[in-house]
Amino acid sequence: IETDASAASYFFAAPAICSGRVKVENISRKSVQGDIAFLDVLSQMGCEVTEGDKFIEVTGAANLQGIDIDMRDIPDTAQTLAAIAPFASSPTRIRGIASARVKETDRISATCTELARLGVRVEEHEDGMTIHPVGKMRPAVIQTYNDHRMAMSFALIGLHYDGVTIENPSCVSKTFPNYFDELD
Repeated sequence: IETDASAASYFFAAPAICSGRVKVENISRKSVQGDIAFLDVLSQMGCEVTEGDKFIEVTGAANLQGIDIDMRDIPDTAQTLAAIAPFASSPTRIRGIASARVKETDRISATCTELARLGVRVEEHEDGMTIHPVGKMRPAVIQTYNDHRMAMSFALIGLHYDGVTIENPSCVSKTFPNYFDELD
């Protein structure tokens, strides 16, 4: 059974926010899971992606670039990109994820609401969002809407800024019960 590419996306994203590098073992670009394409998103933003026989390593970019991207084929990683986007040097436009409105929560609306709670300027669109760079975020309690992807994505922002609290962190038990232990 392959390593879960959706779950790996959070760890791949961490260096985009915090610099440095992360190596995820037992995963390959040859994965049959669509979310492995999130690595291409990180590359477009300027991160370096290196693949070995049984690992993928992501190194953060010196200057993270905002992108305009259709994520129709990888909507489960859109919230992960939304957590990275405020750290980019230019706006990020996420398109093609209208289906995210009918997941555990309306993920487009929820993501926009919680980014705004942190002080990020964000515009909600029918099929996605535009997220603008922010110099500094303000502390906030992030509502998860009982959606595991909200909790896991917004926890990444807490790696860089103090004062980010995830309400109902246990909602990650749906797919990744020990997520916060691994992230720690």
